[in-house]
Amino acid sequence: MPANKYNNIAGLSSAQVHAAREKYGQNKTTFKKDNPFLKGIIQIVKDPMTLLLMTASIIYFISGKISDGIFLASAIVLIAVISSYQKARSHNALEKLKDFTKPKCKVIRNNNVTEIKTEELVICDSLLIEEGNAIAADGIIEYAADFSVNESILTGESMAVNKDNSTKDKTVYQGTTVASGLAIATITAIGSETKLGKIGTSLEQIEEEKTPLEIQIGNFVKKMAIAGAAIFVIVWMINFYNSHNILDSLLKALTLAMSVLPEEIPIAFTTFMALGAWQMMEHGIIVKQMKTVETLGSATVICIDKTGTITENKMSLAKIFTLKSQKITDIQNELSEDDKELISISMWASEPVPFDPMEIALHENYTKVVSKDERPDFKLIHEYPLSGKPPMMTHIFENKSGERIITAKGASEAIMAVSKLSKDEKAVILNAIKELSIEGYRILGVGKAIFKGQNYPKTQQEFEFEFVGLVAFYDPPKKNSHLVLQHFYKAGIKVKIITGDNAETTASIAKQIGFIGYEKSISGDELMQLSTKELKKQVSEINLFTRMFPEAKLKIINALKSNKEIVAMTGDGVNDGPALKAAHIGIAMGKKGTEIAKQAASLILINDDLGKMVAAIAMGRKIFANLKKAIQFIISIHIPIILTVFIPLAFGWLYPNIFSPIHIIFLELVMGPTCSIVYENEPMEKNTMSQKPRPFTTTFFSWRELSTSIVQGLIITVGSLTVYQFSVNQSYNENVTRTMVFLVLITSNVFLTLINRSFYYSIFTTLRYKNNLVFIIIGVTIAITSLILYLKPLTQFFQLEHLNLKQLCIAFGVGAISVLWYELVKVWKRQSN
Repeated sequence: MPANKYNNIAGLSSAQVHAAREKYGQNKTTFKKDNPFLKGIIQIVKDPMTLLLMTASIIYFISGKISDGIFLASAIVLIAVISSYQKARSHNALEKLKDFTKPKCKVIRNNNVTEIKTEELVICDSLLIEEGNAIAADGIIEYAADFSVNESILTGESMAVNKDNSTKDKTVYQGTTVASGLAIATITAIGSETKLGKIGTSLEQIEEEKTPLEIQIGNFVKKMAIAGAAIFVIVWMINFYNSHNILDSLLKALTLAMSVLPEEIPIAFTTFMALGAWQMMEHGIIVKQMKTVETLGSATVICIDKTGTITENKMSLAKIFTLKSQKITDIQNELSEDDKELISISMWASEPVPFDPMEIALHENYTKVVSKDERPDFKLIHEYPLSGKPPMMTHIFENKSGERIITAKGASEAIMAVSKLSKDEKAVILNAIKELSIEGYRILGVGKAIFKGQNYPKTQQEFEFEFVGLVAFYDPPKKNSHLVLQHFYKAGIKVKIITGDNAETTASIAKQIGFIGYEKSISGDELMQLSTKELKKQVSEINLFTRMFPEAKLKIINALKSNKEIVAMTGDGVNDGPALKAAHIGIAMGKKGTEIAKQAASLILINDDLGKMVAAIAMGRKIFANLKKAIQFIISIHIPIILTVFIPLAFGWLYPNIFSPIHIIFLELVMGPTCSIVYENEPMEKNTMSQKPRPFTTTFFSWRELSTSIVQGLIITVGSLTVYQFSVNQSYNENVTRTMVFLVLITSNVFLTLINRSFYYSIFTTLRYKNNLVFIIIGVTIAITSLILYLKPLTQFFQLEHLNLKQLCIAFGVGAISVLWYELVKVWKRQSN
């Protein structure tokens, strides 16, 4: 966009930008940073599983079992590599997200307006700041129009301060926000040298607060660790009592402790959330906070704006109504002098440098209807910013000869209220408003006034205006709006429209797109009069909220939350900030959204496409479902390992120590990739978006959630211990018994991977799911198991033995049956539904 309209400010050249960056650096505030490599090493060393492995490895070396010690030492390295790889994937995904969520700003360079990341701003840049922007650096105002700034972050004063290049204080500061209007400032300080930066350098980065689910996972793992420690002591005491060998009894106790720790769960959680956020970004949705991924699948209601969300936000002047002619005219038809005067007056009531779509349309139409463009001759000498309920704005222009133009525009009710009108005139205007609203037009009232003195009234409402007419804009619904709504409804999500527009216009657009509840609406003023009890009832029953203002929007969100709804809300303006922050899922628009809205929101739709929210909710549900599958898998497979180690010892069976640490570690290495790699890549199940939102209170650790995993784990345990007893009854030696039980667990692991891909659809359906990693992981597991069973050095190392066909079939068959029974449960579930 050429910048010559902004007081002919050309800005820096590319060479000047480069020189300034070389001299002064980037617009960044530097904080003390940890060494990520060292931090990673410390985390690995502190990990309970690593500590157990190190202890077991040392005991093996002391006992003279060098090969076992080397194997466990190698396992430590392998687990560290896998853990580091998973953390690196999460870290890289989050770093890329951070890059995308970096705020942007507009600058004038090479005589063009350009959007850049705020960190690329340099000293002497010409920063263009508009309503809703967070100011990216300190600077001196060179040009301003209706400009005011909220400096509460620095001063604590909540009232906006009017500033321009003629005021005593013409400085703008980093971190403050533009309350109204537009300005261009020359940058004087960046990064740590700004006023805010000097305050901020004394602060360290604050760690992100943990989410409810993250806390629950942490608590679950802690409880399991405590249980493991208690069992470790019991098993060590039993073994020491029997053998009086401290090292051997410690080793056997460590075996059980390893089997108890579900260390894969926190790794799976972090990986799923981080990579889920990255996948969303690839779909045009920036997730600013990881906890949003967790919340998305629970959204029960979404509150949306009309303009730019369900409509195109392409405002075109469509029709006009003048009070003199008392008729509505299509803008495409031949216009009378009164019609042309109305367009001129409405243009003068707009910003000299328009940035609102309606004001841009008025400026464009002005150039078409006037014979002489008078804009260069007149200067804006006084203005009243958009204010009041409903809102209006007033501009006063004057030329060199003292000729003055005073015009106002705003909500039609606001202009009518400050105009002298007869009863008949009011009736005619209201009739025109109704006629235009029914057709879905967005309407503004336009007035003009005469004032001779220099002491302007304190408020614009004190002028006595002449009502000139109405200008009606058409903003067509987006083509996909109807389909998006149907997707929300199918997913069990209620939709509510919250808009500043009037009821008739909004209802007309809502009807066109198939919105449920367009017939009934409530205004902001009416809503504010309701009692708490009545408000909760109304926000539940009404879906259309019109003539809304910030306080009313916030009240709706809080009332919905008190009704136990999980609320998502879209917004783009400064006034949407409080409600966006209050919603469980605040959604800002990437293109037309102000920086304030983006900062308050937890999600940003890059292309302002509400359809992406359907995809985001679907992805949120998919991530939660896949994480649930992974955690349930981990719990299910840990139970038989724990009990197969503990029961023979506790009950004094023939081979009490059937597994050693090397067997447990092998099983852990098989399970780890299965849960976090296979399930992470699972596609969304076909019924995901036809289910009701899951309750936000749902966890993986309630009895309802755990029961399936526990039952699956117990039945696998029954299978492995049955094979154990069968082997003993057949007088098989310890190595054969160990091999058969080991094979039962490996087989169960493979089939559980396939069965738990869905707790509803059959294995024959899930086999067709597109996830190549399933077969790669299973193939690798089978190949390694085959090598251990039939490659003699490995077989001897693991203290196993070659099985004959009968033994192989029994172990494999029992392992499969121990899991495949759940297919009957799925059949029952499908028949029930």
